[in-house]
Amino acid sequence: MLHPADRGPAVVVCNTCRLSAESREDENGKRGGQLLAAALRELSQNEPEFSGVAVQEMACLFACSRHCAVHIRAPDKLGYVLGGFAPDEKAARAILEYASHHAKSAEGQVRYADWPEGVKGHFITRTPPEGYVAT
Repeated sequence: MLHPADRGPAVVVCNTCRLSAESREDENGKRGGQLLAAALRELSQNEPEFSGVAVQEMACLFACSRHCAVHIRAPDKLGYVLGGFAPDEKAARAILEYASHHAKSAEGQVRYADWPEGVKGHFITRTPPEGYVAT
């Protein structure tokens, strides 16, 4: 069930997420998570400022009430689960911009002034890294 993945900074995308609150798939049978993963991967591969953040996929992050969910993580840093995105380039760009700031931060806390507008209101959880709790 568990598979090894790069241990560096990453955006883990739920590839089974719904397209929207109303629809499971688009007209071509693609789920929202698949579309968001593709948009993230395309930006990550084509824009150098995002190359330091891996795009990884897994089935179900258990954030089903907030479709198109992602987990932003990096070693020894706070992690975040975000959801409720449209599976498009605009959302992918905001997610990767935030993840890039997160990767460069000391403990995973990004100043609110540095948050891209596209991630505001999308945070679901904040998770401590193994062996730590936040104050």
